Amino acid sequence: MAKTNWSIDPTHSEIGFKVKHMMFTNVSGKFKSFEATVVNEDDKFESSNISFIADVTSIDTSNTDRDNHLRSADFFDVENFAKLSFVSTEIEKVDENNFKVSGDFTIKDVTKKDYPRC
Repeated sequence: MAKTNWSIDPTHSEIGFKVKHMMFTNVSGKFKSFEATVVNEDDKFESSNISFIADVTSIDTSNTDRDNHLRSADFFDVENFAKLSFVSTEIEKVDENNFKVSGDFTIKDVTKKDYPRC
């Protein structure tokens, strides 16, 4: 069967995140610049391969000081590691509309294998 390749349209999509700060509040943000693809050889989403690369310099938490600190060597060190990436290793169907995705997540050239399902 032929492969089907989808490229995610960044003008109609986003890669966002939410992290706990000081154990009582959440900080949300997104990466404004990224590439994402889905490759499939059949009609089942769980047999797809998903990958994305985010430009860490494009991080946006709606707070310029915080964003600049996140870009610094204290966190992402964008001068040396401008990209982060994710490549799926397993997609599990939970129900008709939901899936759990595991994969290899790389930040600052360190890869966490089979990163916990999100």
